[in-house]
Amino acid sequence: MSDEPTTAGPPKPACRLVGEDGNVFAIIGRVQRALRGAGQADRAREFVQKAFAAGSYDEVLGLCTDYVDVR
Repeated sequence: MSDEPTTAGPPKPACRLVGEDGNVFAIIGRVQRALRGAGQADRAREFVQKAFAAGSYDEVLGLCTDYVDVR
């Protein structure tokens, strides 16, 4: 038995956000492109829908970490 947690769902693609434009729309676009580039178009659409429904900038940033490996 392993102590490592198992992850469900597709792997998270890497997405550079640190040191980039902090505009929420630029962030959403970068995450969307990373997901599409990884062949996860459905997850990209889901992310964008959730991001636009988010109530704050911080909530969008939290969503980013749910969908991509933030770098």
